[in-house]
Amino acid sequence: MEISTLATYHCLAFAWYFFIAYSITHIRTEERPSEVFLYGGQWKYLTVLNLVLQAVFYGVSFLADVLRLIKKLRCAKCVISSRDLLFSVLAFPVSTFVSISFWTLYTYNRELVYPKSLDGVIPLWLNHAMHTAVLPFALLEILALPHRYPAKKKGLILLGFVAFLYISWVLWIYSVTGEWVYPLFALFSPSGLAAFFAGSLAIIISFYNFGEFLNRMIWGQSE
Repeated sequence: MEISTLATYHCLAFAWYFFIAYSITHIRTEERPSEVFLYGGQWKYLTVLNLVLQAVFYGVSFLADVLRLIKKLRCAKCVISSRDLLFSVLAFPVSTFVSISFWTLYTYNRELVYPKSLDGVIPLWLNHAMHTAVLPFALLEILALPHRYPAKKKGLILLGFVAFLYISWVLWIYSVTGEWVYPLFALFSPSGLAAFFAGSLAIIISFYNFGEFLNRMIWGQSE
């Protein structure tokens, strides 16, 4: 894509994610089912955190495009490095994980991840914006331009560290409230939950590797 086209796309994507994140974080308190929105509000849900992540990523991408357009190449180089690191380590694997894991569990038993009580609070279009559209956006980004992936060890360490932070946040919320972020977690014993978290980490790592594979197949080996 031409830089101007990329800038337009990234600006629109940023505006879209900002709007979706704003919409979900400004649901009126009286509309929230009490058994769902407890300690931590929406910020305990990976879906909502992913919306913020995507907004940040596309904001950084738009900034990189603008800097290239105005020939501030020295600044652009630094921003592009941040953009590629965000996309490769977090934006692509997390959005892919959110979409695929959500719809897999929703199909199996929606009450485990998205109780029916939410239908009266979150409109259908917003549900799809949060859980469906994130995947084609991630794939389109790979098709739009090449991204430089970090060394595999560095990338996986960063991804694992972020996963550890989120798991710690989930466990902290349970220790404070006695309620799990997702009803699914209540089905597991402590060892079963540890195995579930380990399995989820393995899946998100596979999405990281898949993104790197697609990037290499489409754009060639990174320098």
